[in-house]
Amino acid sequence: MMRSPIVAGNWKMNKTVEEAVEFVNQIKNHLPNPDVQETVLAAPTIALVPMVKAAAGTPLKIAAENCYYQDAGAFTGETSPTTLYSAGIHHVILGHSERRKLFNETDHLINLKVHAALDAGLCPIVCCDETMGRRVAGKKVHWVVSRILADLKDLKPENVDKVTIAYEPSWAIGTGESMDPDQAEEGCYLIRQTIADMYGDTIANNVRILYGGSVNSDNINQLMASQDIDGVLAGGASLDPQSFLKLVNH
Repeated sequence: MMRSPIVAGNWKMNKTVEEAVEFVNQIKNHLPNPDVQETVLAAPTIALVPMVKAAAGTPLKIAAENCYYQDAGAFTGETSPTTLYSAGIHHVILGHSERRKLFNETDHLINLKVHAALDAGLCPIVCCDETMGRRVAGKKVHWVVSRILADLKDLKPENVDKVTIAYEPSWAIGTGESMDPDQAEEGCYLIRQTIADMYGDTIANNVRILYGGSVNSDNINQLMASQDIDGVLAGGASLDPQSFLKLVNH
């Protein structure tokens, strides 16, 4: 089964609107054919609409970094998934380790968001991680299983392959210390097997699984050569246009 790879960048809380548009203008004509590889940039909400306009007619897809699980209502400061979709957004990152740690997001809340995003027409990029403590203690990555079971709970089988999973060990995010490719493959393989247990082999083989955590131009080829790694979710390496293009055109 051939799964279309994804190279995605997550800017987090960085860049002004003007900087974001300039970034898009610098890279948009130097991207791979979308039939070969999907290129995605996730940016702060305020920059999304200008970026969509700047990227129009190019392979670049713009993603949101978060959304709420309701379409509308008295939820000050939140962003509606239907509003994102109507603005031309394709993907939304959900359950990033920073959202879980800094904003106390639970698997139950993330599961609600996944359902809402799919209902709105968005493709969720659902993040799961493991802790450095568990890794140092010599334990394998089996802890990610419970997270996948909770985050994908009660999804309709026909919607599961619209979800992309990003395996991001929290100890590797922003540290410059990337996980060994064999360990990364082990984690992604375990995620795929968990999805197979939930929804069957056919659906699991269609789901794209990314690795994230100090991804750079030096390690991307080895990571993406792994059987169960279908792309990367990069943080710091996505903030500079030339750095990001090295990832995209690896």
